[in-house]
Amino acid sequence: MTIKPGDKLPDATLNEFYDVEGNGCSLGPNSFKVSELIKGKKIVIFGLPGAYTPTCSAKHVPSYLENYGKLKAKGVDEIWCVSVNDAFVMGAWGREQEAAGKVRMMADGSAEFSKACGLTLDLTARGMGVRSDRYAMLVEDGVVKALNREAPGKFEVSGAEAILKAL
Repeated sequence: MTIKPGDKLPDATLNEFYDVEGNGCSLGPNSFKVSELIKGKKIVIFGLPGAYTPTCSAKHVPSYLENYGKLKAKGVDEIWCVSVNDAFVMGAWGREQEAAGKVRMMADGSAEFSKACGLTLDLTARGMGVRSDRYAMLVEDGVVKALNREAPGKFEVSGAEAILKAL
């Protein structure tokens, strides 16, 4: 079953790569419980099929980087990019995209979060296995307020411009 507005986010573990030690986080991959990260926050989470893939690299992540200021001005505390990749890949891709300080590159290596949300895409036939679907959601204090899920192969409703309309 797919998560929908009004539902609470499932409690899953996501991983994030840190280039610099600080704030209680060690260098390298760090694991976080979603339930602990979302308390009392307004977060935009966007999911995509894979790091370094064409649409994800050229359009999806850049839309959030370009609209970071507008999202923050609307009260968004954090922006997360979730993909079924490991934390090392997400960390390297985040450095390449210059996402530091703007978009948290959250690794969902085993698709635990994506599966729990019902937001997966089976790309096994293309040699990529189960991946995150392409979507964007607005979450306030753990409750989904808006969810924009893309039709297969599309990038029309999950960019930052579309989620800004939900704010």
